[in-house]
Amino acid sequence: MSDKLPFLKAKNVAKVLEKLGFEFKRQKGSHMFFAHPDGRTTVIPNHPTEHVDRGLLNKIIKHDLQISREEFLNQLSV
Repeated sequence: MSDKLPFLKAKNVAKVLEKLGFEFKRQKGSHMFFAHPDGRTTVIPNHPTEHVDRGLLNKIIKHDLQISREEFLNQLSV
């Protein structure tokens, strides 16, 4: 498996969040806010012509979602 995460647009990250049980709560400017029933939250920058930075995506996966990269990638491919 590659060490790097793929380049993803915000809409693809949002789809994975919804598969993981996160619910879109609101958008302020270009930031989409998601919340999980267990209290976890995250914010995704929504710039339609740009990808979510890999560093930010790693932070979201590890700290906000509290899952492994593999689990995130599995949800991406489902």
